[in-house]
Amino acid sequence: MAFKVQKEITPQEVAEQLRHSKDLIMLDVRESAEWVEGHVEGATHIPLGEIIQRYSELDSAQKIIIMCRSGNRSGLACELLNEKGYEVVNMTGGLSKWTDFNKLVR
Repeated sequence: MAFKVQKEITPQEVAEQLRHSKDLIMLDVRESAEWVEGHVEGATHIPLGEIIQRYSELDSAQKIIIMCRSGNRSGLACELLNEKGYEVVNMTGGLSKWTDFNKLVR
């Protein structure tokens, strides 16, 4: 895959948009054990290893913010979904850089 994710957003920008009641479509591609430990309220969970089988569960007409722990798996998910025609944005730094703990579900 030669695609480079060109659309990026920081965890701080996502948190700010959530604080201002923006309706965001978010996809968390971490493993199930990571998801259970805590995830952003309102996010959908599809582990990276299941993206190819389950991408049709996502709305291709909506911009999707993809997140993981550090931004690497979400970057790969962005590549895969972009190839399928989805508009995706990689959350750089991932949840390891998340600071708005009021928006996390544990």
